[in-house]
Amino acid sequence: MNLTSIRKNCNIFFILAVYLLNNSCFSQNGFLSNGNWYIKPSINYGVILQHRAIMGNLIKDNVTMFEINLVKPSSGNKLWQLQNNKPDYGITFTMIDYGNPEVLGQSFSLAPFIEIPLRKKEKASRLIMRICWGVAYLNKPFNIETNPKNTAIGSNLNGFVQLRWQWNFNLGQRFRIEPGFSFSHASNGRIAVPNLGLNVITFNLGLTYKLIDKKIEVTGIDSSTHFKSRHELVTWYSYGLNVTGNPNGPKYPAHTLSLNYFYNKSDKNKFGAGADLYYEELYLKDLQEKNFPADNAIDKVRLGIKLCYSYNIGRISLPFETGIYAGAKINPEGLIFSRIGVRYTTKNGIMILFGLKTHLGVAYHFDYGIGYRLNFCMKKKITT
Repeated sequence: MNLTSIRKNCNIFFILAVYLLNNSCFSQNGFLSNGNWYIKPSINYGVILQHRAIMGNLIKDNVTMFEINLVKPSSGNKLWQLQNNKPDYGITFTMIDYGNPEVLGQSFSLAPFIEIPLRKKEKASRLIMRICWGVAYLNKPFNIETNPKNTAIGSNLNGFVQLRWQWNFNLGQRFRIEPGFSFSHASNGRIAVPNLGLNVITFNLGLTYKLIDKKIEVTGIDSSTHFKSRHELVTWYSYGLNVTGNPNGPKYPAHTLSLNYFYNKSDKNKFGAGADLYYEELYLKDLQEKNFPADNAIDKVRLGIKLCYSYNIGRISLPFETGIYAGAKINPEGLIFSRIGVRYTTKNGIMILFGLKTHLGVAYHFDYGIGYRLNFCMKKKITT
């Protein structure tokens, strides 16, 4: 990315930031007038991580990233907010220039985020962990005719994940400066190929302006997300698609049925174990190509045994699961599988989920599903 391009993007970025900071209608009317709201422009500068040798030719220059964040601070009127040290949350628009405009182009992301203080005590400076998961549009994906050199991303629409560690320093009553470093990832979960993904490490500098920052009196705590039991059974079904190495090849459905036990150590952390039953048409194709018969239903499915962990933020949970296949005739992607995702559970136990299944860090497929959580042995009180 040359100096002229950087200056142009910086000018556009900060013109938009200044406009939002000074637009009194934006800050005083509409939905912003209901509670406290902040606006945060942010700039990042870093590099693409070369996690495969084939990506070496794609890395031409450093990466520049610009963000506009709409931020809502927690008021402390909900139990999950107090348990997570009154985090900020909101939505971010992010533009990433990958330093190779002809081949990699830029990505434009829209994603919700939460910023969790790592210390309970409120101070003028605090260490923060930011978690962000949304969607990204890439304007230069692989195309066999117009962009064959892009061996990283094969689709316009992709998933976007970001982790950030930052330090918040108050500058008076209205401003807060936020230096830190970020890891950002974009990939399509093998719904199209290529799908090596783009991993970016950047240094971050954000400046928060508190549009509305009034002291809110808390008259009661909503504790509806408090777990009623230490023990629960969770079952869910999901559906996804993946492809082979041929960019123009067919998409293969993937079905997963899962049964899990979880022990709720606290409202924030739970540990468990489970079993997944996979019916994946790409696996059937692999069996056929390697001359393994699949004459009955047992031959056509794979069983996965796994260990589970989930970090809970109210009704939203962020699971991490890893396990091994048991008794499969072949495992073309390897014996070990993992899953990350986002799950939302209603007060009635109905669960909506989105996840990514991987093999040793290589995406196998995104999936979407629905499930149910059943509490049992509801006599013991859980600490928060």
